[in-house]
Amino acid sequence: MTPVEMAGVFAAGVGAGAMNAVVGSGTLVTFPVLLATGLSPLTATVSNALGLIPGAVSGAIGYRRELAGQARRVRRLGIGSALGGIVGASLLLALPVEAFETIVPVLVGLALVLVAFQPLIGRKVRERRRSQERPVRPDGGRPLFTGLTLASVYGGYFAAAQGILYMSLMGLLLDEPLQRLNAVKNVLVAIVNTVAATFFLFVADFDWTAVALVAAGSALGGQLGAATGRRFSPAVLRAVIVVVGTVALVQLLLR
Repeated sequence: MTPVEMAGVFAAGVGAGAMNAVVGSGTLVTFPVLLATGLSPLTATVSNALGLIPGAVSGAIGYRRELAGQARRVRRLGIGSALGGIVGASLLLALPVEAFETIVPVLVGLALVLVAFQPLIGRKVRERRRSQERPVRPDGGRPLFTGLTLASVYGGYFAAAQGILYMSLMGLLLDEPLQRLNAVKNVLVAIVNTVAATFFLFVADFDWTAVALVAAGSALGGQLGAATGRRFSPAVLRAVIVVVGTVALVQLLLR
């Protein structure tokens, strides 16, 4: 990498760490930047997964107050997240590169739709809560465990908008304030990234310069995101993600 590219990757790591701590979808920032440095989609994905672990852990630590009293819930949902992450990582390597290059633009497109329509999803979640006649189970029951496990398969394969999937599912099935759900989301993302990256360490090729730069940037960004997450406008973050993600989608389609 050139010095300019290294600076760009570090800055993308900071942005991704901050976004992941607040709303998720930080991969839509780092992934196109890594592609722009000349990495293949597969190498960019595995390097990104490993590099974002410090950011996910940093964001989870930043939201530690909101995690109080949720240890049992995190343990249960964390098991499903770990299982899903392993399956997703296995699929990434089992499927041919051509399949990855075909699937990833579709996943990025779906992620952008999820980000763009997040307010609508949130409104539907609130309407569902008001219409429920039975009390919501504190752990979300089997539907939440199953849904988060499947979302983690996607996260282990390609992590863009993984956090938004988690928030939508938990918002639908848990009766908790948004900030407490966001704290759980940060822990689950850290679990999936760690499991997938550990798997990749034994079977995939990394760009270690990219890993180090994304890791350093995302660790800093995770703290910044946690510190400002309660004050930052979700609409601004959503707009940035959509713009950057659209650039990534166009770049993938033109490769």
